[in-house]
Formats: sequence, C-alpha cells, structure tokens
Amino acid sequence: MAKGKNRMSSEINAGSMADIAFLLLIFFLVTTQISEDRGILVKLPPWSNEPPEDITLNSRNVWSVLVNANNELLVRGTPTDIRELRSKTKEFISNPRKESDKADSPTKAIVSLKNDRGTKYKTYLEVYNELQAAYNELWNESANKKFGKDYEFLNTNQKREVRDEIPLVLSEAEPTNFGEEN
Repeated sequence: MAKGKNRMSSEINAGSMADIAFLLLIFFLVTTQISEDRGILVKLPPWSNEPPEDITLNSRNVWSVLVNANNELLVRGTPTDIRELRSKTKEFISNPRKESDKADSPTKAIVSLKNDRGTKYKTYLEVYNELQAAYNELWNESANKKFGKDYEFLNTNQKREVRDEIPLVLSEAEPTNFGEEN
C-alpha cells in the first residue's frame, strides 16, 4: 500500500490570511481617531523688529505669580495655595472694595506669570488654568450683569464689549534657571 496517497495534506492554505490582515489594517486605520495635543491656546503679539517702548508700571496694578522649582506658588512673594489663586486673582482684578494694594481698575490690571525651569509642567498648567478661569468667571459675571446671559452665549459684539471692560492681560515672563527665583 502506498503511504502518501490516502493521507490528507497537513498544510494550511494561508492565501486568504494576507487579504484578511490587510482588510483589518485598513479598517483600523480608517476608524481610529488620532487625537492631537492642542496645547495652550494663546494669541501671541505680532512680530516686530523694533524694540518695545519702555513702560513704567504702577506695582499696584501687577499681580505677580511665581511657580518656583519646588512647585510652590508665590503670589507677590507670599506663599499661596493654588485653591485660593482663582478667587484672589478675581479680587485683585475687580478690586470691589477699592483697596490700595489691588488694581486701579480691571483695564489696568496685569497678571504676570513666571515659572522656574524646574517647575513641573502639570503645576504650570494648573496655575495657568486657574488664572484663565479667574478671567472667565469675571467675564461671565459681567455678561450676566450687562446682558442677562453667560459669556459663552453672547454675540461677538457683546463679547468684545465685556472683554474691553475686563481685558485679559496675562504676561508670561522668561523662566528662571533651576532654583533661581528672582
């Protein structure tokens, strides 16, 4: 009796496996959404070859926020908890009691953010978000007072009116070297 004639072939026909793998690859490429990191959306000033003019600022109108190399928050040289930053910033900008150590008016208020090169990015973003949230809440309060609705539901002209009343002036200073908080 011949050994090879009655035996079944032990090979697997893999001709269609490449087609299936290719179709799966195409399917996943088409259906997968790749999320992009958007970063911090900040409108930068236009480029100019001319040096900026010297401006003398009243220190009363500057809210200096420093995040040092130890990720500690210093506001005007005083250690501050990040949970208090938003409310203190709002109070500084709006100055409802007309205190002498806060901004003359919201149009003159400048928030200066400075960090150390050793600052963790997470801490920097938390501080930046709190400062931005302070402005967002002030805009919302002003919009509700003037127009009876939240800032996000205003038309472009109304938003411009609110932002003219409370302009976002968030200055970011050049980071200091590790541990050099000046």
